Amino acid sequence: MKVISVVGARPNFMKIAPLIQEMRQFSDIEHLLVHSGQHYDDRLSASFFGDLGLPKPDIQLQVGSGTHAWQTAEIMKRLEPVLIENKPDLLIVVGDVNSTMAASITAAKLLVPIAHIEAGLRSFDPTMPEEINRKVTDVLADFLFATEESAVQNLLKEGIPSDRIFLVGNVMIDSLLRYRSMARQSGVLADLGLWGEHGKPKPYGVLTLHRPSNVDDPSALGLILEAVSEVAMKVPIVFPVHPRTHERMKSFGYTHLLDSSRAKSADSGLISTNPLGYLDFLCLMDHARLVLTDSGGIQEETTVLGVPCLTLRENTERPVTLHEGTNQLIGLNPEKLVQASLKVLEGDFPKGRRPRLWDGHAAQRIVKILLDSWPARATKRSPSMA
Repeated sequence: MKVISVVGARPNFMKIAPLIQEMRQFSDIEHLLVHSGQHYDDRLSASFFGDLGLPKPDIQLQVGSGTHAWQTAEIMKRLEPVLIENKPDLLIVVGDVNSTMAASITAAKLLVPIAHIEAGLRSFDPTMPEEINRKVTDVLADFLFATEESAVQNLLKEGIPSDRIFLVGNVMIDSLLRYRSMARQSGVLADLGLWGEHGKPKPYGVLTLHRPSNVDDPSALGLILEAVSEVAMKVPIVFPVHPRTHERMKSFGYTHLLDSSRAKSADSGLISTNPLGYLDFLCLMDHARLVLTDSGGIQEETTVLGVPCLTLRENTERPVTLHEGTNQLIGLNPEKLVQASLKVLEGDFPKGRRPRLWDGHAAQRIVKILLDSWPARATKRSPSMA
């Protein structure tokens, strides 16, 4: 079986890593890794490849940033000749970024079967670009691998045949469980002055922001940062700033809220850092008293780590993190954000449990299904692929 996987953005790397590691166990799988270049900054790409032991991409499309339409079209233009030349038996895509949808459309028109990892997640918010990417990809996919039961039900309600849907667990959690002990060796807490006496970390929180609805609107971004700054008067809040978020903060005049030169002995403040590598960030999350985020993946990771998570959105496509995990939806109400944060710091938060099949073996299930199903699922190539 000749397989091409397409990745493009930071969350994709954590999801594809365990699949590549598992496919390496089978000599009858030939795998090529294509990086679209959607995330091209080394702080969001190269460091993750190193931390996760990912091979250097076989093919770099080097697309870069742009509008959604431009980026999607450019990925399709550059990927099409790659698929025609290499004639894959299967395309694997992960998550819900533009690279995922663009690769799926390109493969579907060449009659290349598609496997979508993390299928069926729905926020039911049509203003989210990721929601469109998910729905288009799921319509085109031949293998739909779901992380939670709600995703399976979403797909069935949308008319996807049940024999194409597989509940397999969460490959992002495969990576987390594989690297958690290694991440604990990180020196990031000491570097940030968060390592206390008696060999234990000081209390602190973590903030991440990257969604356009939060960072492109000066009012929304200002409300979030002001509220988080109030929480940071109680405990330090570490804020690894996404490059795009930093640009918005600079243009809106909010950089004065950051305190990257905080004294090592301080017990409060909003501490900005550059984006962190996978192991450093996992270490930071693992020891945090509180995580504030608009990221879907972090909702899942904190659920498994048992760390309280306050999601700065009105909805989530990962409801299992609310029903079984440590996640709470806060929205953009500053007063609610502060009150919920203080309650968490006082120990009042849902303790949660690990969702079913989030056990570190999702990649094994996926590869087994692909190998077992392949003869029955193979699709005739188009004349242009011959």
